[in-house]
Amino acid sequence: MKEHFRVLNEIIASERGAVVKTIGDAVMATFATPDRAVAAAIRMRDAMTDLGEQRHQKDLLLKMGIHEGPCLAVSLDDRQDYFGQTVNIAARVQALAASRSILVTEPVVENLQASAMLETSGLKPKQRRTTLRGIASEISVYEIP
Repeated sequence: MKEHFRVLNEIIASERGAVVKTIGDAVMATFATPDRAVAAAIRMRDAMTDLGEQRHQKDLLLKMGIHEGPCLAVSLDDRQDYFGQTVNIAARVQALAASRSILVTEPVVENLQASAMLETSGLKPKQRRTTLRGIASEISVYEIP
């Protein structure tokens, strides 16, 4: 578990992100731009595959959800935390993910830098429509292969 968190923390930091908090074996992170979040997610997925192979454990699960938008940032006990609909959507999108999945919302794939990075990498997100608890209408969710 320590190695798992060490690797994820290093990748998040290298993509100009910050770990907001850990909840059990889950990590909530924030990034300055959607393309950095997507780059980190792709690198984390590859790193967990490598770590699993090194440890002869194929069952290392990594389920990722990325959403972009405004949120409330507050300081609690000298740490920054985030709240609001953007955070709720990201968490619910992550909950839809299967092992090794990266699911992102429409604002993420429509971001010019994220879109260009995915295209350059040869990764074509697959769209599906879904409903999320607490959200009135269906939204588009994209899986990054």
